[in-house]
Amino acid sequence: MEPLYFFIFLTTIAFLCEYVDSSLGMGYGTTLTPLLLFMDFEPLHIVPAVLLSEFATGFTAGFLHNKLGNCDFKKNSEDSQVTLVLASCSIAGTIIAVMLALTLSKLFVSMYIGILVLSMGLLIIANISWIFSWKKIVGIGVLAAFNKGISGGGYGPLVTGGQVISGRNCKNSIGSTSVAEGLVCLVGILLYAFTISINFVLAIPLLIGALFSTPVASITVKKINVEKLKRVIGIVVVTLGIFTLLKVLL
Repeated sequence: MEPLYFFIFLTTIAFLCEYVDSSLGMGYGTTLTPLLLFMDFEPLHIVPAVLLSEFATGFTAGFLHNKLGNCDFKKNSEDSQVTLVLASCSIAGTIIAVMLALTLSKLFVSMYIGILVLSMGLLIIANISWIFSWKKIVGIGVLAAFNKGISGGGYGPLVTGGQVISGRNCKNSIGSTSVAEGLVCLVGILLYAFTISINFVLAIPLLIGALFSTPVASITVKKINVEKLKRVIGIVVVTLGIFTLLKVLL
């Protein structure tokens, strides 16, 4: 494929994946990482590029969700408190994950991504309901950040789904996830930047495509019933997880 067409192609898939992510609080890294693996990009090139684009879009989406009334980030609001707790607990998980990702084999990381993606899809489809508690939010934040640091995906499904399962409003959960994920991605980017060089040929089109999608997605959340779309995303994520595992195993 010609470089320009390839650039446009990467920008387009980033736009679509981030549109899903900013609309549902999940799906960017979880769907984009397997797609890039199918295209034979190295995991250690994919993850920093995904983190860079999600760092930018996380804060952009959070600002727009707040502006449109999908969530409330005023001082001492529940959304602000949940976001800070998630981000704080996520830093340790991200650091551990990045260190592991740099030492593990490509096969192991690819297998982990496949299993993770499949599991997240099944969790979304299951739609189990729990009672809200801060302990659950802390646990969700640490586990989700570990997944993010090692694979570039899996944060949104766990954090958004976990908040909803814990009793939080769906739209508020999406806004909190966007901002918390942006902070987690910043930590991951800094860790990778000090250890390996970031592949900007991949990172730049992902960044451009993802940024352009956030305003459209924020308006979508304002106008539609997100719950109906969540099951569709669960099915898509399960399918991607299966294909990722098949690619590794066959």
